[in-house]
Amino acid sequence: MTRSVTVLTNPMAGGGHAGHAGRCAVARLRERELHVTAIEGRTPGDALTLLEKAVGSGTDAVVAVGGDGLVNLVVQVLAGTDVPMGLIPAGTGNDLARSLGLPRSNAVHAADIVADNVTRAIDLGRIGERWFATVLSSGFDSLVTERAKRLRWPRGPLRYNAAMMLQLASLRKLPYVIELDDAELRLDATLVAVGNGRSYGGGMVVCPAALVDDGLLDVTVIRGVSRTRLLGLSPTLYRGTHIDRPEVDTYTSTQVTLRCDGIVAYADGERVAELPVTARCVPRALRVFVNQDPLARG
Repeated sequence: MTRSVTVLTNPMAGGGHAGHAGRCAVARLRERELHVTAIEGRTPGDALTLLEKAVGSGTDAVVAVGGDGLVNLVVQVLAGTDVPMGLIPAGTGNDLARSLGLPRSNAVHAADIVADNVTRAIDLGRIGERWFATVLSSGFDSLVTERAKRLRWPRGPLRYNAAMMLQLASLRKLPYVIELDDAELRLDATLVAVGNGRSYGGGMVVCPAALVDDGLLDVTVIRGVSRTRLLGLSPTLYRGTHIDRPEVDTYTSTQVTLRCDGIVAYADGERVAELPVTARCVPRALRVFVNQDPLARG
């Protein structure tokens, strides 16, 4: 039975919205007669230290108030333990919350789900010693992110838009080797995504058939396409209908190795490493608080 809860907030998430969401969640959890310890991580290192201390002291649960970046940090500590994770989605992406069917705009409702104390085990992806909950991405989108980090101007969200236009101008086919459980693929691709969950980037449903509890990773390959075709594909990524296009292939596997020179992989929106990387699905690696209804599939 959950009695003590550690609420970890990233106050910078969601343009500062997470701070307010965290206060609402803490108040609601205390109304529900839980003992709450509220902590804030001003930097990822600070948050990790505070979280490790809280888990080491014997907290019954950890509640993450922020986006998928904070979720990724919490997962590094809770994976493989019996300590469940609650989510108060308050970031710009909130893609794990989407996969779990959790409320993304009501901190009080999300806190009630924690207080109701219904948990479920979900799978996680693992790359070496590092865990991820949603999607491992590589190719065009990771090249855009890398370019955006190098730009000195413009600032804010426009920096990513500028990086995307620059990357489109230099779009090229990327020679991938993809190793699955029962096959090795050699192909030219624009983007390769490996999903434990369905979406990334704030709702791009890149792996629409992915389930967080089926023991498999879903792989979506967008083969080498022109700029025009890639732009045409973009809207379909938010609907998950891109998989019907002839230039898109999908696979499932318990383990996936990606090889492509000069490409970096990101997982849960966080930089992981340059390829090659090997991701494997670890079944039932994390307990999460969910709605009392069965785990949402949509």
